[in-house]
Amino acid sequence: MQPNKTTSSTDLLAQLNQIASEGRNPDTMDIDLLPTEAVLRKINQEDAKVAAAVALVIPQIARAVDTIVEKLQAGGRLIYIGAGTSGRLGILDAVECRPTFSVSDSLVCGVIAGGEKAIQHAVEGAEDNKVQGVEDVKAIQLGDKDVLVGLSASGRTPYVAGALEYANSLGCETVSITCSPGSLLMDVANNGICPIVGPECLTGSTRMKSGTAQKLVLNMLSTASMIRLGKTYQNLMVDVNATNQKLQARAIHIVMQATDCDKATATQALLASGNRAKVAILMLLTDTNAEDAEAALHDHNGFLRRAVQRQ
Repeated sequence: MQPNKTTSSTDLLAQLNQIASEGRNPDTMDIDLLPTEAVLRKINQEDAKVAAAVALVIPQIARAVDTIVEKLQAGGRLIYIGAGTSGRLGILDAVECRPTFSVSDSLVCGVIAGGEKAIQHAVEGAEDNKVQGVEDVKAIQLGDKDVLVGLSASGRTPYVAGALEYANSLGCETVSITCSPGSLLMDVANNGICPIVGPECLTGSTRMKSGTAQKLVLNMLSTASMIRLGKTYQNLMVDVNATNQKLQARAIHIVMQATDCDKATATQALLASGNRAKVAILMLLTDTNAEDAEAALHDHNGFLRRAVQRQ
């Protein structure tokens, strides 16, 4: 691994000139002269371009999902790594997986340049530390069963590049999510995902369209992977972890929606199932007890639809 190299201001300016998200947007040059509603319309018009940009890279996203599913089934993990906004988005997606799909905290995790402090505060120079990117993934014992997803709007972040290069040396599957075609991270990762959203509404403010694009891609990676792993039934979150009153109510609602039963029946089934919506649904749909329902789910690798169809 090469040591950190200081990039001169001249070199950095040259790099920025090549990054799509750092260009000036001709449609917002007058944004500082506009009244509030017109400013908001400009922002909204730019945001409307993001979903279309993501649609163009669905084949690359699908390839990443298939890889993630394969590695998770083999005992690996899905790990996001990034700096600044990108790092925070990775952490957000990771922490939401546990309550939504009842997976362990370690199955999907996020790493951010600068550590936990950087979640809420800027940590000066953290994204420029290539060696630290390696040390941070070593600290979580990155292995060849894992998938490492590097996030960087510019596609040049040294911290992320270092981590991806190290992951490649271990034989890990690597993915990059960037908004800059032809960037370093597109070359470093096995699978580069690059929704091209164009110049930001405010020049260089990549927390805007680029951040939105990354969030959409992350939603797709985790959600589609969990669907492929049997964490849903129809379009219901049947593996929801009911850890608060809202989620407890949602679990009841999910059982009612899946089985067309009333609230009392759903509540009783959840109680009998140990508050596991998937088991409760199978109990009601197949008129069986919790133990047999759990055994059937185990036989079908947790896929509720398969268990229902085979009964």
